[in-house]
Amino acid sequence: MAKTNVVDWKTITDFVIEAFVGYGIPREDAKICADVLLESDKRGIESHGVNRFKPVYLDRIKAGIQNPVTNYEIIKETETTAVVDGHNGMGQVIGYKSMRMAIDKAKKYGMGMVAVRNSTHYGIAGYYPSMATKEGCIGLTGTNARPSVAPTFGVEGMFGTNPLTVGIPTDEDFDFLIDCATSITQNGKIEYYERIGEPVHPGTIIGLDGQPVEGDAGVALKAIRGGTAALTTLGGIGEALGGYKGYGYAMVIELLSAVLQDGLYGKALNGKDENGKAKPYQLGHFFIAIDTNHFLGEELCRKKAGDILRAVRASKKAPGQDRIYTAGEKEHLVRLARKDGVPINASVQKEIIAIRDELGLTQFKFPFED
Repeated sequence: MAKTNVVDWKTITDFVIEAFVGYGIPREDAKICADVLLESDKRGIESHGVNRFKPVYLDRIKAGIQNPVTNYEIIKETETTAVVDGHNGMGQVIGYKSMRMAIDKAKKYGMGMVAVRNSTHYGIAGYYPSMATKEGCIGLTGTNARPSVAPTFGVEGMFGTNPLTVGIPTDEDFDFLIDCATSITQNGKIEYYERIGEPVHPGTIIGLDGQPVEGDAGVALKAIRGGTAALTTLGGIGEALGGYKGYGYAMVIELLSAVLQDGLYGKALNGKDENGKAKPYQLGHFFIAIDTNHFLGEELCRKKAGDILRAVRASKKAPGQDRIYTAGEKEHLVRLARKDGVPINASVQKEIIAIRDELGLTQFKFPFED
């Protein structure tokens, strides 16, 4: 039988859990981390799935800048709000517990919000609003990140890709979910382009000379990391196509990820201490849940939201186009198409085999092996 790069969901899930456990993450937390990680692949978001398993999570644990055991500390709490310190634990665990708390508060009081400091990369932001929509709530989240995006009329990375993510329950097979960075593209996508040999897309990166950076993604990534280039905000370079709008929304996320919880921001999130040595990223997040039953009810909300989405999709299409999508629909279609498993590129295949051999997880055999 010919080799395949598709690994069935049970095998990859079990492997990721065991690898996380092998790196010191408690098993119940490892299950959460694996669920968040692989949910990205199920939705077709390769930039945040198994492609980042080793470099963003395992390598940071090994480097001592991320704690495998998460000390989730509630600093302050009211009926509808909470401030949490994650103590540089696993971002997925911190995110899951924080959105769970926000949902519980919303179910009781109508709305709930949790602000987090000293966290780490929490995976795809869309995972957390989806937790809310499944329970009839509107969900919102955002996170700051290492500085790699330039403000309008600037060329220096001053804030992160800062996703603005909202989920609204509908009566369709998928809920409305908009999950995207406030930059045109994100670091994870540039990392993915490097892995698959795809060049940088024009207009997504700006150099210190104010000109677009193009060409090899690996070279561009090094320039961003080295501070000689930066990602651009939604709308691109300058104001002509609305770059100031992406910049403004990025700053909303930066503020909400720092001001309520007294968190770090901007260049303090670059993962380096004053001597240039690696340190925890100490990210900030926020999570908001709004219970539709405290308004006119979940059933009405889902029906009305579905009606709105269907009306938009039924509108007149551009010449040559046969379909209009609404947010969350393409991810739903990818999930259906990937029912048999996750495709894994050659670079990640090597990482998975190396991790298996390092941890002695000999029970795992992958279809891409000889």
